[in-house]
Formats: sequence, structure tokens, C-alpha cells
Amino acid sequence: MSAALSALLRDGPPSDDAVQAFLTDNAFPLVDAHNITFVYRGDADRVLLRCWIAGLNTAQPFERIEGTDLWAVTIELPAGSRIEYKFERVQGEHGELITDPLNPVLAHDPFGANSVCQGAGYERPGWTLRDPDARTGTLATVQLPSFRRNRRYPLLIVHDGFDYLQFASLATVLDNLIHRLEIPPLIVVLTQSPDRLREYAGDDRHAAFIAEDVLGYMHREYPLIGDARNTGLMGASFGGVAALHAAWRYPDRFGNLLLQSGSFAFSDLGHHQRGPVFDPVVAFMNEFRRNPGLPAQKIYLCCGIYESLIYENRSLVPLLQRQNIELRFEEARDAHNWENWRDRLQNGLSWLFPGPLWMVYE
Repeated sequence: MSAALSALLRDGPPSDDAVQAFLTDNAFPLVDAHNITFVYRGDADRVLLRCWIAGLNTAQPFERIEGTDLWAVTIELPAGSRIEYKFERVQGEHGELITDPLNPVLAHDPFGANSVCQGAGYERPGWTLRDPDARTGTLATVQLPSFRRNRRYPLLIVHDGFDYLQFASLATVLDNLIHRLEIPPLIVVLTQSPDRLREYAGDDRHAAFIAEDVLGYMHREYPLIGDARNTGLMGASFGGVAALHAAWRYPDRFGNLLLQSGSFAFSDLGHHQRGPVFDPVVAFMNEFRRNPGLPAQKIYLCCGIYESLIYENRSLVPLLQRQNIELRFEEARDAHNWENWRDRLQNGLSWLFPGPLWMVYE
């Protein structure tokens, strides 16, 4: 229990005025060096904390504080961590998932919003915020009929690109990193699938679309440097699978891979436990693990330690290193969400596409 909540309860059940003062004087959740205390106020039969951290029970029950309508639960959370969560408020047979009414900090994704808990020492990286001195890049929308200048630029193709824009501040990050000379000016292709769980799950047609249609169009229409060393693929979750699969099927096309929390499920023995949507992923990953080849020269791989996928991502490290691939692997005290992936972009992009700053000082 946090020091602030302990002080409130020191002399027994607090008055309504004391509870209101406690809520007014504190920011929630209550953050200590190694613990987080979540507080809910309201009428309910039960209140549960829902946070998606591998290894922690998904539903953490609150305890009602005697004589009040306050509920609280404390969990251990190491310094520097960041997690997303919701409350489940239960009345009778009805349960409702809600964001934390006492916490204004929200993270958005394609399914809505979650409340954000920032552990002791966590700060949003400054390079993800709009820099007024940075020149703003431009966005162009192009439709290719398929599933089917005087300066030249590197190329990066981003799976779930519109989600990266909306939920991971990708445009701002690119502008800032280019402005700071951490990456060179580059052309970025944002792709978005209408059926990503199928197309991104090791689908050969999708790989051909990326490596032949998209890459061919970009080479015809834009001033690219053109070699594999200056061409990259990027994706998160199933998008990471799609990026790895396309590079594996077309190993001479993409020199750089940025893979974030890839859904790299496999089965060394028996059947996997992740459900039928993962069947084609497992088929691909089992084949890849038997014969990884050389999908890229450089791979940046990252994953949150609070994800169930951390085992699969860690297991790729020695496999890729044995292929003499330049590899950088980063673990974060975060889970499977867009702001985790946002916070890793500087390290990944500046390592794969080093700008003038790194060319001089590294």
C-alpha cells in the first residue's frame, strides 16, 4: 500500500471530507519506487484491475476500504516500467470495462483507449513530441492496382503504417530524428491491410506484393538509392511477422528489418497453444527456424518483458546471430502496445539508418 493511502487510513475509516482531500491532493495511480497503488471510488460489488502483463494474473481484485466507497489494489512494478490497464466494475451479473476515472493519461489503439500507468522514473521520450524547429515531412496517398529529382533517398516500408502514424507518433518521430541528424532524410511507405491476420501471417501473396509491386512502384516513381543496404521493412506484432516473411522470401531486396514484438509463434514439439489464427504463422516460423538463411544484413528486434511473446523474440537472437546478421535486441519494461513501440523507434531507426550525427561520432 502506498504511503499516501496509509496516511489516509492511519486513524481508522476516513471521513468523506478526508477522502475528497486525498483524491484532490494526489495523482493516480499512486507511484512508489517499486509499487503502484490503483484507486477507484464508487459503488460496486467487485472491482478488478485488468492489465495485460505476462506472468501476472490478468485480473487483480481490489479491496474495499472499510467505511468508504474507496477501492484499492497494489502491485509490484519495477522502476522505469510503463503499462496500460483498465478497471472492471462488477454489479451483480454485469461487468463493465472502464478507463481509470482518476487518471487522465490515456493511450489509444485501433480498439479504443487504455489508461496508462507510468512507473517510477518513466518519461515519454522528448523526440516523440512535436519539435517546432523540425521541418515537417509530407504524406502522399497512393493506391496500387494489385495484390498484385536529383537527390536519392533510403526507403522504409512500414506495415500497419497508418496505425504507426495515429498511435505511435511516427510522422513526428521521423521529423525530429531527421532534424537532429540522427537519421538521413528518407522516403517511407505506409501500408495498411484490410485483413492483416491473414495477409500478415506468412502469406506468400503479401510478400510478393511488398517485394515486387510496392518496391517496383517506388523504384519507378521516386528517387531511391536503390540498393538493399538502404532499403528496410518494419512492423509490429503480426506486422513483424509480415516484414520478416517478406524479407525471407526475397532475401536480396531488404537490407534492414525493424521488428517490434513480433508474433513469432513456433512449435518445436507438439502443437502450439495460441489458437487457429496462428496456424500459418507457426508453419512459417517453424520453416524459418529450420532454414533462416539471410533475410537481411541488419535487424533491430525489440519486445516488452511484460509480453507473452518475449520468449519467442528472445529465442530468435541466437538463431539470427548464427547467420552472421548484425543484430540489436532491446527489451523494455512495457507490454504489447503502440506506445511501447513508439518509445523504441529512435534506437531502431537510428541504428538501421544512421544519419550524419552517428556517421561522425560512432
